[in-house]
Amino acid sequence: MLRLEMRPQPSAAWSYASPLLAIALTVLIGMALFAALGKDPVAGLRVFFWEPVRNARAWSELLLKATPLLLIGLGLAIGFRSNVWNIGAEGQFVIGAVCASGTALALQGVGFAVWPLVLLAGVAGGLAWASLTALLRDRFNANEILVSL
Repeated sequence: MLRLEMRPQPSAAWSYASPLLAIALTVLIGMALFAALGKDPVAGLRVFFWEPVRNARAWSELLLKATPLLLIGLGLAIGFRSNVWNIGAEGQFVIGAVCASGTALALQGVGFAVWPLVLLAGVAGGLAWASLTALLRDRFNANEILVSL
């Protein structure tokens, strides 16, 4: 009879090889899916891996799309370090962006002095959206993971 046993220490080789194996399997399965759909798999790989880094404009677009995700990840990391679970960070980001955009449109033509107000409006919008989860957790003992979802 076969039995699984824990190793005394993790394999050093597999700690490096497992991410590479995961990437290779992802690429191979992706290429198979593209081929099954009748698309050129090499062109698909080029779009995913080469197009985002091929010139300065592509890098700027990549950073434009990555910045909100980095901000959300930073906010979640701070919350997780304090044992506060929050799955609604993207919604808080969107509400903050809506509030910041509304403030910028309302104060259109004022000039660069409006930037601090726009930033504060974004923070206040995200804070207000997150406070709904905190209120439901504190007042009604609701699960913050489900409520922020």
